[in-house]
Amino acid sequence: MNVPDFDACVSFESPVGNVNLYSNNDKVVFLTMGDKAVSDWGKSKVLAQAKKQLVDYFKGKNKVLDFPVSYKGTAFQEAVWREIARLTWGETTTYAEIAEAIGNPKAVRAVGGAVGSNPVPLVVGCHRVLGASKKITGYSGGDGIPTKKWLLAHEAIEYRD
Repeated sequence: MNVPDFDACVSFESPVGNVNLYSNNDKVVFLTMGDKAVSDWGKSKVLAQAKKQLVDYFKGKNKVLDFPVSYKGTAFQEAVWREIARLTWGETTTYAEIAEAIGNPKAVRAVGGAVGSNPVPLVVGCHRVLGASKKITGYSGGDGIPTKKWLLAHEAIEYRD
């Protein structure tokens, strides 16, 4: 994954552990969950906006995360992330559906890799991607599967273990 340069950072506690938000040029470029808190540094208007939207998301008061983001990956990764970003609160898709939507139906495993390297989870809601028959197949954010289960339950999304 290409890790972008950062010009500011903010950290806050959430139900899925600590959330660290990093920005560059007033866009969120990286988000982690469950990592050790980092000291806030730098100045960025987008971080205050993102933190407020995310805090409200975790409280169930906000179902839309629309603060500015920027991500860089391969053309394939970015196609996958754009497809995931179309999903809204409570909507799901599968790895196979994403592969089909981006015109590469045989790339299901590669889609899984791209989903796992998403630099801005929650905004690009990779927790909403499930395996066939709504099965949870993995999650790289926070504490992994427990974090994904919490996010799915929070959005009232049904799934299978």
